[in-house]
Amino acid sequence: MFSATLRSRAASSASLQSRSLATAAAPSSSSSGEPLTHYRITLRRSAIALPMNIKGTLAALGIHRRLQTVFHRHTPDIAGKILTIKELVTVENVPESAVRTKWEQRQERKASRGYEVAGSKLGAEP
Repeated sequence: MFSATLRSRAASSASLQSRSLATAAAPSSSSSGEPLTHYRITLRRSAIALPMNIKGTLAALGIHRRLQTVFHRHTPDIAGKILTIKELVTVENVPESAVRTKWEQRQERKASRGYEVAGSKLGAEP
């Protein structure tokens, strides 16, 4: 009787531990072998008419516009902020090589020029 109770407690604590590890923000390996170290957070829904604490959380994360994307390291305080606004954002875990600055994101969105400059007559000698 005593050993059966002990086994059931050990099994329940093992399942609890595996459940907590599954929900933790610990970095895991991606298909390329790099550890996932950052969150890619994109605001999908507007914060208009929401309470000031939600708007303040968005501002603390650096999100000001809908469809804006920001990157943050895996930390407990960022994870808590994400849980506060989870209905408004989409979150992906990405490796450090996928992190882009604001300027890099803008350059990726820019359209190509549509032409290539072959030469210039201004620089040619007569």
